[in-house]
Amino acid sequence: MGEWASLRNTSPEIAEAIFEVADYDEVMAEKIWEEGSDEVLIRAFKKTDKDSLFWGEQTIERKNV
Repeated sequence: MGEWASLRNTSPEIAEAIFEVADYDEVMAEKIWEEGSDEVLIRAFKKTDKDSLFWGEQTIERKNV
């Protein structure tokens, strides 16, 4: 999962949450990554105490989730 996240310039917490929501289906994970998901963001921030995470070119702030 780390390589998947790295290739997409995405925080590992977000990548892990994407795969959880996608039920570990890589095709579905790619679709979620492209389209975005509030559920993914909520799960990702529950996995860390960081105040910001990266989703591709975007920086997501905890306070905005």
